[in-house]
Amino acid sequence: MSRLPLRGAALVATALVVTSCGGTDASDDTGAEGGGSTSSSSGAFPVTVSTAFGDVEVPEEPTRVVALGWGDAEIALALGVQPVGASDWLGFGGEGVGPWAEGEYDEAPEIIETLEPSIEAIAALDPDLILDTKSPATQERYDALSDIAPTISQPEDTDPYVVSLDQQLDLIGQALAKTEEAEAIEDEIDQAFADAAEAHPEFDGTEVAVAAYTSDGFGAYVRGDSRVDFMEQLGFTNAPAIQDLAGESFYVSVSEEQLPLLDADLTVAFPIFVEASEITGNPLWQAIPSVQAGNAVVLDDETLTSAFSIGTPQGIQYALDNAVPLFADALAD
Repeated sequence: MSRLPLRGAALVATALVVTSCGGTDASDDTGAEGGGSTSSSSGAFPVTVSTAFGDVEVPEEPTRVVALGWGDAEIALALGVQPVGASDWLGFGGEGVGPWAEGEYDEAPEIIETLEPSIEAIAALDPDLILDTKSPATQERYDALSDIAPTISQPEDTDPYVVSLDQQLDLIGQALAKTEEAEAIEDEIDQAFADAAEAHPEFDGTEVAVAAYTSDGFGAYVRGDSRVDFMEQLGFTNAPAIQDLAGESFYVSVSEEQLPLLDADLTVAFPIFVEASEITGNPLWQAIPSVQAGNAVVLDDETLTSAFSIGTPQGIQYALDNAVPLFADALAD
């Protein structure tokens, strides 16, 4: 997978969450340029949202939203609001959203860097709300953003990036006074997972290992990450050997000596900044029992990997349509 390179080995951990993060920078007709919604919610304001950095008041209905967090822009779009600025975590280019969300903007947003967003560029957009619900979540970042506009960071008692779709929908829905719409989307996603699980009863209770491979080696994901959430909502159970290693992060490093930890009823892996052949051609990968048995999937399609990783309503539906059949085929071997 080739996207713009990250700056330095210190960012490899972030790479594991963003999949192919660029080092730069609902299909409703949403109407007004620079933000807006299908129905007015101005009467609901002011609203107060509880976040990891305290309560945040949004005094008036936002009309110029900047969405900086992982997936925040797509969630705002799903709720009928078009950000005027957004971060492109997966390096899509253009409007900064995946092909599953194409056409949801009337006008492309200004693209803002991800890990080190330009405060000047954000301020120049004159935002009245900043969304940063899934990000590095440092005090310094929050302080700089909140000096510009009310900033909705991650939920209380969560670690950076370890934010579920339900939590993102809840926070952003509150900030936009669209809680009912957010709950409706959550219900739709839950139903889509339930339908897929019902169609594949073989997923229920099946152990799965979800891994990524970079130039530095393998890492495996644990509960709290969107990919593991995706698999568990289908009925899978994250491999206990991996889950037992979980700390405060969303993943654990897996050394070459530990690669047998990736053995499970189903093993799923994808490349980050490297070719998929570096996984499939690795003798240590080939030696994993689940791989030898044919019960492994290497996601080599960049669009599908991004949909599987981003955890937005639009991306989840794309992944359900395209990844679930691959999982079922692998288990049938």
